[in-house]
Amino acid sequence: MRKMFVRVGLLLLLSLPFLTSCGQPMSSGELKKVGLLVPDTINDQVWGTKGYKGMLKIQSRFKVDVYYKEDMNSEAIVERAIKEFDQKGVNLIFGHGNEYGPYFNNLADKYPEIHFVSFNSDAQMENTTSLNFEAYAMGFFGGMVAGKMTKTNEIGIIAAYDWQPEVKGFLEGAQFQNKDVSVQIDFVGHWDDDEKALTFLDHMLKNKVDVIYPAGDGYNVPVIERIKENGLYAIGFISDQSDLGESTVLTSTVQHVDRLYELVAEKYSKNELQSGNLSFDFQDNVISLGKFSPDVDEEFENEITGLITKYKETGKLPNQ
Repeated sequence: MRKMFVRVGLLLLLSLPFLTSCGQPMSSGELKKVGLLVPDTINDQVWGTKGYKGMLKIQSRFKVDVYYKEDMNSEAIVERAIKEFDQKGVNLIFGHGNEYGPYFNNLADKYPEIHFVSFNSDAQMENTTSLNFEAYAMGFFGGMVAGKMTKTNEIGIIAAYDWQPEVKGFLEGAQFQNKDVSVQIDFVGHWDDDEKALTFLDHMLKNKVDVIYPAGDGYNVPVIERIKENGLYAIGFISDQSDLGESTVLTSTVQHVDRLYELVAEKYSKNELQSGNLSFDFQDNVISLGKFSPDVDEEFENEITGLITKYKETGKLPNQ
């Protein structure tokens, strides 16, 4: 799903504990070793880093060897990596992105003892699973914060792709909170094109946008840094980005990939991991809002927290 910064694809053994996890009725449930494939690097401090941290959680909790490979960006390279993993006894492989879904569907029959897990894809084989974040709600609540905090009634979304559900959620959350708000949306067409994202940002600033949602995990840090230079507001994306400036980042729409990986490992170890496409949301404690800025008044923060609690209990958003 997400992209990261390029580096050499080496097979590495994490020097920590081990793991146990996910599976499905067709698998034994005995987790032996776990592998992670990332398109570029684990050092992007956002999506890739979260996948790496998920491996550390798995390793620490379940006491199994875990490996990762970077620069896994073509089917031929992925197939060689899977062969290496198989030779090492890996029986659970995470492909950290939607590009791995088709690769895994094509290769799964060759490795029936391995369960393959990808993100936001279409898992079609008995030993493949796709993990899908239900991101509309997190976008909706982030949009409510933006709608509350804008002073110009001009809000911007710098998204990677138009299919991102968090984009629609953010737009509708902002409009629900503030009927007078206008939302400008630009699509970068890539997860980590800093230059293009910053160009969109400059255009938004000229249009008096004062709250921006950089919904792309490779470029959101430089975008937020530029926003901070201009004394404006941002809603963080994927990670809790309050450390980039508590007076800049109002809150963040957080996807806890590391928790989800640990949950998948747990299901595998209990022989409960299903094949096919699985969805996860606030109710699964793998999506949340991050730390609120002190600029957000406590009463509104409590209101949002209460609405999230209600959503977790009922599945209904404030506009439903």
